[in-house]
Amino acid sequence: MRNKSPEARHHRLIYLLNVAQRRLQRWMAAQPQNEVTPAQAGLLFILGKQDGILMGEAGAALDMGPAGISGLVDRSAAARLVERRADREDGRAFRVWLTPKGWTVLAQAKAAAAEVNAALTDGFTAAEIDIVARWLTSIQDKFPRSSEARHSDEWKEQSHDRACPDRE
Repeated sequence: MRNKSPEARHHRLIYLLNVAQRRLQRWMAAQPQNEVTPAQAGLLFILGKQDGILMGEAGAALDMGPAGISGLVDRSAAARLVERRADREDGRAFRVWLTPKGWTVLAQAKAAAAEVNAALTDGFTAAEIDIVARWLTSIQDKFPRSSEARHSDEWKEQSHDRACPDRE
């Protein structure tokens, strides 16, 4: 169901969403008490719920591809927040575990996230925040990550077809 009201067309939602995301990320990264980046905090939150998760599962939970999660785990391991271990059942797969320092930083990140969430929701009713949360979740449903890969693969295939016209 589309909202075709005149007001809906003038909210500049894409612009507002992008600016809000960039400003929030920059603000969070600039906080002196933050020992980790927002992405690292996300990884710590995932591991706090399920320590020893497969890297691919952590990437999926964070909406990251293999290269992104690999780099994030590398940076987090270099900061001694996590360690990567080979999976006992599948030597090709790796699991990620929190270190003692990671557990400490996770507690700090939870406290910082609670403060940011309080600032984000200040001045809004619980019902209004429920609507915002529902709207943001709907974006993930309307634009799933799997379609990005599919569209990217389709584009690559079409490009290859144009470059190789004799391909069947």
